[in-house]
Amino acid sequence: MTDLAAVKAALKTQAVETPSWAYGNSGTRFKVFAQQGVPRTPQEKVADAAQVHAFTGVAPTVALHIPWDKVDDYAALAKYAEERGVKLGAINSNTFQDDDYKLGSICHPDAAVRRKAVDHLLECVDIMDATGSADLKLWFADGTNYPGQDDVRARQDRLAEGLSEVYARLGDGQRMLLEYKFFEPAFYTTDVPDWGTAYAHCLKLGEKAQVVVDTGHHAPGTNIEFIVATLLREGKLGGFDFNSRFYADDDLMVGAADPFQLFRIMYEVVRGAGFSSEVAFMLDQCHNIEAKIPAIIRSVMNVQEATAKALLVDRTALASAQVSGDVLGANAVLMDAYNTDVRPLLREVREEMGLDADPLAAYARSGWAQKIVAERVGGEQAGWGA
Repeated sequence: MTDLAAVKAALKTQAVETPSWAYGNSGTRFKVFAQQGVPRTPQEKVADAAQVHAFTGVAPTVALHIPWDKVDDYAALAKYAEERGVKLGAINSNTFQDDDYKLGSICHPDAAVRRKAVDHLLECVDIMDATGSADLKLWFADGTNYPGQDDVRARQDRLAEGLSEVYARLGDGQRMLLEYKFFEPAFYTTDVPDWGTAYAHCLKLGEKAQVVVDTGHHAPGTNIEFIVATLLREGKLGGFDFNSRFYADDDLMVGAADPFQLFRIMYEVVRGAGFSSEVAFMLDQCHNIEAKIPAIIRSVMNVQEATAKALLVDRTALASAQVSGDVLGANAVLMDAYNTDVRPLLREVREEMGLDADPLAAYARSGWAQKIVAERVGGEQAGWGA
């Protein structure tokens, strides 16, 4: 039997990091639909993130994306966040939007472009120092479109060289989190296309380098929970970028397309003690047609529900069935937990935390949505830079 008190205690310690860029205007490659009340500054993004934490109780940090969130005084921005009840989280680099990066960034054949890219990453570490952030998150659009376009092995050498320089700059308590994506925007070769490539580079770099699993960055049919289990076993799972996909990198709300997959992933996290370790649970989503703050609240709730179900798995019964070769019995243990309606449990958890049992309804009653529409008039709305 599962100890419900222990499940509740674990859920109260959960932390889901929300992304600053998800509060701004974002969309597909064809159209970005603007919304009223969207933040115009990093400060307004932080203020919206603080609302998500206020109503969920488990979203205490907000990730920044540089240069989308560039400010003159990062220590002041960190103080601004703390005054609103949240902290600044991972610093996300951007080496994919300048024209110089058409043929790559730290893998570019031109040493001058590589220098520019590495200098940007070092700047991000400086920002970490100023904000107190622990994680530098790296995603590279580097790759090639055609056979023979560049030397595949040489690009890996350049990647290793650039990562090594940045890794050496990390301070105590800081990590490098390396993300992977199997295609897009490079269509012939991608320089960090899979978890194995990311793992190989992180292994060589050292303990401060770990892999990020973006749940939308996999080919159809990929067993993501196997990747999670393997990286946890090796001590190399640094975190997640949670989103949901139907076709490719759709960046929909986490749990929207396949909530069962999210449950399976979270079970491996619980099984591998990742829930109580330094694995970062981050959202990376593109809210195109839905309202920003409610969508992020819903995403946080989806992660909570999957986690609650994972914590409810009777691991003793599961292990017994597995050892005895009871295939159907073992599967039934997992399915029993997945089919449990955990919403009443989570309502109890929120009430015990002094929160409203229904975060979405509470946010709707708060008047924040109307307030920001009325106040955020004029200026340039924040977007993802596309």
